[in-house]
Amino acid sequence: MSQGAGFVLPAAILFCVTLVAPILYIFYFRVQDAGAYSLSGYKWIVDSALFARVFMTTLEVSVMSTAVSVILGYMLAYFLYTLPSHRRPLGLVFVLLPFWTSILVKSYSFTIILGRNGLINDSIGRIIRFNPELPLIFNRIGVLIGMSNYLIPFVVFPVLANLLNQDRNLLRAAAIMGAHPLRSFLRVTLPLSAPAIAAGTLMCLIISFGFFVTPALLGGRDDVMLAN
Repeated sequence: MSQGAGFVLPAAILFCVTLVAPILYIFYFRVQDAGAYSLSGYKWIVDSALFARVFMTTLEVSVMSTAVSVILGYMLAYFLYTLPSHRRPLGLVFVLLPFWTSILVKSYSFTIILGRNGLINDSIGRIIRFNPELPLIFNRIGVLIGMSNYLIPFVVFPVLANLLNQDRNLLRAAAIMGAHPLRSFLRVTLPLSAPAIAAGTLMCLIISFGFFVTPALLGGRDDVMLAN
């Protein structure tokens, strides 16, 4: 136990210095009002209709982006799981590509891709012979696309690690018992990967609450989040 605590101690100290201490300072600074201690600032937040609306928007966007990321991330992780072992590293490189670029740069690039005269609308226009000008930006759709692009890897890696550690003999046993592949997936693979799905969901939900740049650049007036 003591040896394990020694490994955890440096990370715990860094966590306290970089996160806990600033939050405590903000709390200490916020409870002061004209030299006296007061919770009036927090009371104003609780009673504020603007704060309530922004909080509900943040919760709604976070849950929606997490759901999209979990669904797409699981599909991508399962695809990587089915690849031969010598081809899987290349797929993982493509999953990591979003982390190679600043989130600010990616959000700006999405304005070019999703704009009314952007790459998507232009490509569709070349097929149907006119630009449909689909509203993919400055609304909830743009926010979800931008946030999901960043969050999907946080689902892929825990789910992929879980899938790779599952005993494939279980699927063989299910097939011997007469289960078709879909039933084997629903009754064996999916339940066994539930802990990884829960971990990815939790990470996405926590991260999505702090999004700032993406909603500001890709969202509309109704998509203001707490960080903004």
